[in-house]
Amino acid sequence: MEKGYIHVYTGDGKGKTTAAFGLAVRALCAGKHVFVGQFVKSMQYHETRMVEKFEHICIEQFGNGCMLTREVDQEDIRMARKGLERCEQILLADEYEIVILDELTIALYLGLLELADVQKLLHSKRPETEVIITGRYAPQELIEMADLVTEMREVKHYYTQGVLSRDGIDR
Repeated sequence: MEKGYIHVYTGDGKGKTTAAFGLAVRALCAGKHVFVGQFVKSMQYHETRMVEKFEHICIEQFGNGCMLTREVDQEDIRMARKGLERCEQILLADEYEIVILDELTIALYLGLLELADVQKLLHSKRPETEVIITGRYAPQELIEMADLVTEMREVKHYYTQGVLSRDGIDR
């Protein structure tokens, strides 16, 4: 049995979710089973269509609409906590070798989840399960728990020149 590690992909640069989904494709092509829990997201992005293209992947979203233009409310907190409970079930089960917790650090940053609950979740995972956590603002305690941390740093981005998100590239 191979040891499963904890990855954190963080920073202000583009590519954290993309890197996690790239790892998911690699794992699926190697015959592994992948679960993706997307925190704070509720829209169907192009990457969520992976379930149409691959077997052995499950994607669930634990968001309540865009929070860029509104305050966090109790429903946001309820959805995130429900998502964390679901991810705990997944991490304790023997169904998925790879578990991606997309935008988990944003849920922490927004106060939707407590760091202690996330730490408890990670300590409860099966030893052979690989966990990938994405999102800006990863807290130092999470970075210290991780076995691999990658910080995406924005050096230059075409968004500053007025280029909006493009299908298949940015969303």
